[in-house]
Amino acid sequence: MTVTTSRAAGTGVLLAACVSALVVNANTSAVTILLPAISQDVGASVDLLQWAVTGYMLVGAAVIVTSGALGDVFGRRKIFLGGLVLFVASCALIALSQNAAGVIAGRMIQGAAGSTILACGMSLLSVASSGAAQMKAITMWGAASAIGAAIGPLIGGVLVGSTGWQGLFWIDAAIAAGCIPLTLAAVQESRDEHRSKSIDILGTVLVAVLLVPLVLALSESGSWGWLSVPTISCLVIAVLGGVGFVAVEKRAAAPLVDLKLLRNPVLVGSTIAILLVAGVINALMYLLSLYFQDPAGFGMTALEAGLATLPAAAAMIAVTPLITPLAVKLGGRVAVAGGFLLATIGAGALIFVTADWSYAAFVVPLIVLAVGLGFANGPASSASTSSVDASQVGQASGISNMARYVGGSLAVAAAATVSAAATENHQGEPAADALAAGLSAASLFLAIMSAAGIALVVLLRRHRSEPAHAVHLAAAAAASSHTIPTKPLEGASA
Repeated sequence: MTVTTSRAAGTGVLLAACVSALVVNANTSAVTILLPAISQDVGASVDLLQWAVTGYMLVGAAVIVTSGALGDVFGRRKIFLGGLVLFVASCALIALSQNAAGVIAGRMIQGAAGSTILACGMSLLSVASSGAAQMKAITMWGAASAIGAAIGPLIGGVLVGSTGWQGLFWIDAAIAAGCIPLTLAAVQESRDEHRSKSIDILGTVLVAVLLVPLVLALSESGSWGWLSVPTISCLVIAVLGGVGFVAVEKRAAAPLVDLKLLRNPVLVGSTIAILLVAGVINALMYLLSLYFQDPAGFGMTALEAGLATLPAAAAMIAVTPLITPLAVKLGGRVAVAGGFLLATIGAGALIFVTADWSYAAFVVPLIVLAVGLGFANGPASSASTSSVDASQVGQASGISNMARYVGGSLAVAAAATVSAAATENHQGEPAADALAAGLSAASLFLAIMSAAGIALVVLLRRHRSEPAHAVHLAAAAAASSHTIPTKPLEGASA
């Protein structure tokens, strides 16, 4: 059924959904900047605290689709409120933690909370509006997500120097807590009465069975060895988890992933593109945040490191108005392939990093890389939902958002391992040279990931980009953190 009426969402639901999305995305992008400060405070290595980043994404990947399903069955407002309460609790746990275990556990809980808030917040906007007004509401939500992701590192840097790293989590907890009474007062409860009451919990568990040992193998293979019993055991468990997941999804009444959608080459191609972009972005920010703050690197403060990442964020935002018009003119597949080509060039330039590079030498490669990822990400995110029927938009969005979490977790773990191994291999050299060698090796890995995206031109050959409207610009801007639909949804599920 085509939506022909236009019904606007109320101010209360707009505020609750948009503010919470901004906070979640700002928190997510800020944490990497905080890792050196957290490491010093809790007496744990940054390598161990990498799990504060990858653990968040792992749980988010497993939960983001399930949380939307729980909202459809048990009530979207109820599950959204549960996400807010869990987010507040996780912030308090992290801020009060005196050791790495508390920080990592808190971040994993936060991964569940953040993905729940994003999934159910989108659904609340979808059910509260329709037609053109729905697209306007989703545009605002996408803009809030994009702003949060862009300013997170800067906010994190400011707070480390003024309140300590704990300040970010206390402030985020306070804002999220403020959304709770607003949601209770202004948001109506809703359910999908036509949806199956079955929840694919087993599918959710198997996503974790697939991803956790895989990330563990990528993270620890440098010390274990790729042919060691622990590494091979992790990889075998991951494969078994993947096989089990496919078997369960074929039989589930309401599958986490509708495998029939994977017959759509445009959806598959756009999902792989989203996975690659998310992986490169998250791994790059992880590597640079640590390199910039390392005494053997530039020895920057957290604030200086946050400012140092701004050229990349600013470049990605600056090209947003150009992405959709250019994709319409050139075709989505050309825009995606061209974007990955630029990203490959940018990452490739970083392969030549040496200890005597000044910060200025990083700026142009970062801008080229960010612009390229922006041009690849925007059309891919739009294609993932525009290439399916209106009734399948929610499922397609869920698949692409799951891929975004998966790509981030795997790439951060792999890039950190490559960097650590290369640094270790140069231990006989000055610390600055060893550190630069680690970044160079990791940049080669990111360049290979970006180059792989160019081949997606084959899968995306059938996709034609839609004319540019405000929602397409918001979708392109928010694409680094979330996929938003670019056409009105049938039903409420998002």
